Amino acid sequence: VVLKIIKHYQEEGQGNEVVQGVLLGLVVDDRLEITNCFPFPQHTEDDADFDEVQYQMEMMRSLRHVNIDHLHVGWYQSTYYGSFVTRALLDSQFSYQHAIEESVVLIYDPIKTAQGSLSLKAYRLTPKLMEVCKEKDFSPEALKKASIAYENMFEEVPIVIKNSYLINVMLWELEKKSAVADRHELLSLASSNHLGKSLQLLMDRVDEMSQDIVKYNTYLRNVSKQQQQKHQYQQRRQQENLQRQSRGEAPLPEEDINKLFKPPQPPPRMESLLIAGQINTYCQNIKEFNAQNLGKLFMAQALQDYNN
Repeated sequence: VVLKIIKHYQEEGQGNEVVQGVLLGLVVDDRLEITNCFPFPQHTEDDADFDEVQYQMEMMRSLRHVNIDHLHVGWYQSTYYGSFVTRALLDSQFSYQHAIEESVVLIYDPIKTAQGSLSLKAYRLTPKLMEVCKEKDFSPEALKKASIAYENMFEEVPIVIKNSYLINVMLWELEKKSAVADRHELLSLASSNHLGKSLQLLMDRVDEMSQDIVKYNTYLRNVSKQQQQKHQYQQRRQQENLQRQSRGEAPLPEEDINKLFKPPQPPPRMESLLIAGQINTYCQNIKEFNAQNLGKLFMAQALQDYNN
């Protein structure tokens, strides 16, 4: 499955192009075993009549006919510099997890993998976030009541990769044919492009967070302004009733003040939580880059001392 995901990205993923596919497998005791996968085909606007659901059903039906695990257990997606915490991923995983309780999403990071270490992580939505998504109420009050923050939106599921003997033989063959002639190239500190791109993406998300903060502050000012208008209106009504009472007239009829002053709609807070989660991901990436460079620096110094 891992090799198929990597192959899918190498064939169809270019730059920041995201590739996706379906995970197939079965549940054994308390484990979810992912034993097969197939990609979503790339289609353009000209393929307006393409039906993804029908394509998935036909693929799983064909796999069942050849006696291959065909149960739908989730989906996978590649990521670009760790930028996977999006509303699209949240909505997709909610749909999968709502229909298939044990489903997961596998996130494959080709950039980290190209640096020599496979980057593959499995995530699920937490039960609290599932309840909020079912209600479709992302107001500040609902999220506060559910105690939702970006730290408890997703839960990471540990992954254990098991290879068959034939796969291990193939990996050994690939390693022998590796194009890396000088293994010391792996100790190169030339990761400024990765670090610069991560910093640029981080700054973009910080700007988006600042815009959300401005929107929320504007909402608070509007609420405060409306409260003052309500208070002034109530005072005028009270004074007018006192004057009518002094003239022996009946007081003014009671009015629903909430109908006169409709409260402003609070801005949705889910986007802010997702941006905060993405900022945290970029910070972790930068931290890992720095740690890797520090490790390479120590290794390079150790090799130099050994050679001397």
